[in-house]
Amino acid sequence: MKVILLGAPGAGKGTQAEIISKKLEIPTISTGDIIREALKNGTEVGLKAKSYIDKGHLVPDEVVIEIVTERITQDDCKNGFILDGFPRTVNQAEALDKNNIKIDKVIDIEVDDELIYKRMSGRRICESCKKIYNIYTEMRPKVENKCDICAGTLIQRMDDNENTVRERLKVYYDQTHVLKDYYDQKNMRIVIDGGQELPKITQDVLEALK
Repeated sequence: MKVILLGAPGAGKGTQAEIISKKLEIPTISTGDIIREALKNGTEVGLKAKSYIDKGHLVPDEVVIEIVTERITQDDCKNGFILDGFPRTVNQAEALDKNNIKIDKVIDIEVDDELIYKRMSGRRICESCKKIYNIYTEMRPKVENKCDICAGTLIQRMDDNENTVRERLKVYYDQTHVLKDYYDQKNMRIVIDGGQELPKITQDVLEALK
């Protein structure tokens, strides 16, 4: 199963990706994570990405495409994968087609903007194991600012403050929103109501993947 998760920042893609990954035993490929990994490892494409990030620029499509296509050739992707945060543009979506990467399902998690602001301002991530929590929802940690799994410190990412969230949503509507039309034309997009309680969202997502 090769799955794309679409949705605005804060729609809950990462949470659902984690659940699907365990259920289907396939890896989640988050562009943010693999770019950070490439930067840390100093790979050739990582250094390319760094040259843009250091200047405060977005990493261009061709570099992101190179990083993603390199990642999905690894052994753990043989039985499928989940793409979270890719494609972000029609150009990136077309690159998947050009590289003969066949996608089985496109799950689009739709959430009202005001709910996204609340979710993202409450989002916390473990510094150590990267598990995601939310202080305003049922995903809150058992102990304040401590990870349930490894007892690591929970932090708020800089891109989760309200001003940054509004800017990220603007970029999403300017660039990524058109992907809905792209996948609608292919009859591949399945819309999930991301404003529901988490168990119901998960139930709907898993049902859509059958």
